[in-house]
Amino acid sequence: MKIGTNKVVALSYTLVVDGDVMETVTADKPMEFIFGTGYLLPKFEENILDKVVGDSFAFELSAKEGYGEENPDAVIELPKDMFMVEGKIEEGLLVVGNVLPMQDSDGNRLQGTIDEIKEDVVVMNFNHPLAGANLNFKGSVVSVREATEQELTAGLFGEKASSCGSEGCSSCSGCN
Repeated sequence: MKIGTNKVVALSYTLVVDGDVMETVTADKPMEFIFGTGYLLPKFEENILDKVVGDSFAFELSAKEGYGEENPDAVIELPKDMFMVEGKIEEGLLVVGNVLPMQDSDGNRLQGTIDEIKEDVVVMNFNHPLAGANLNFKGSVVSVREATEQELTAGLFGEKASSCGSEGCSSCSGCN
């Protein structure tokens, strides 16, 4: 069976960025998703379309095809007192590199990385961690099958029924 719309696909792969291995997914614990439902980057799906079990793939996605270029407007300074609960900032919360769940003024959930801590402000970066990077994928197709009606309605892991509120969110830990 070929990879195509509404097929459940399992892949093993390695993601390399700037010569560093960023992620490895093995065949014994493959990444599973329903093809064509917005779970993966469109150019990623384009590169695996029509492949079958056992096929290998290797391709690069430019920053534009991946998570976009870094947007300087997505780096903002927030007052330190925003992070206070009952007049205190939790110990260990404000550490450079920490990723914090945040919410914008419209109620949308997003992740921000602490880039810098100044006297009265915290510099938060809301760019995707891989923004500006070329993504090099190499892997193989582990399995392909038809998605069930329930999977198409609720999502492969019930994500369409979650309370996350983010369109295309697979787990609320890293929306695509």
